[in-house]
Amino acid sequence: MSTRQDRASDRAQMVRYQIAGRGISDRRVLQAFRTTPRERFVPASQLAAAYEDRPLPIGDDQTISQPYIVALMTQLLELSGSERVLEIGTGSGYQTAILAELADTVHTIEIVAALAAQGQDLLRSLGYGNIRFRTGDGSEGWPEAAPFDRVIVTAAPRTFPDTLREQIAVGGWAVVPVGSYRQELLRIARTPDGYEEERHGGVRFVPMTGKALLGR
Repeated sequence: MSTRQDRASDRAQMVRYQIAGRGISDRRVLQAFRTTPRERFVPASQLAAAYEDRPLPIGDDQTISQPYIVALMTQLLELSGSERVLEIGTGSGYQTAILAELADTVHTIEIVAALAAQGQDLLRSLGYGNIRFRTGDGSEGWPEAAPFDRVIVTAAPRTFPDTLREQIAVGGWAVVPVGSYRQELLRIARTPDGYEEERHGGVRFVPMTGKALLGR
């Protein structure tokens, strides 16, 4: 299939076999994946592969992550609908759209100007009114809007920047892939006494860039 016609049956198959079939059980997450048109977030050259369980190129040396990884990171956020979320790396806008279905407000930052503009135009055209956009250095976060109940990072820093760590609300957490060649998905919770980390397996993301990462 190579057109942008609605692909509800493809989405249903993706959820059944690639997402629910691999252990994602949050009903709200599964429903968001059934209704969000992934085909709108991939380049025309990748339409036939839009629902395959693998990352796809979106230009500017960036990718849209495989559906299962997007679902896993989303489930780890444990969104109930009331949260303010900070997303680092708008990219194609697909993860942003999923978050917007599940959270109260999403603040999303993209460092690549062309992708930021494209993602913003697409998400607005799809009717999302609870997303705030910024083009700039995601490693610095969005300090004037902090703290956030949840933080999600869709590119891999070698270590999680302190600037982002400090923007997690007490009682909230971040989901972030960390590492260089060997990366691991972490959930970092902020407690009244500090931070606690959980490890959720190996992943592979494009490297994160930004001022806060220099020299680290």
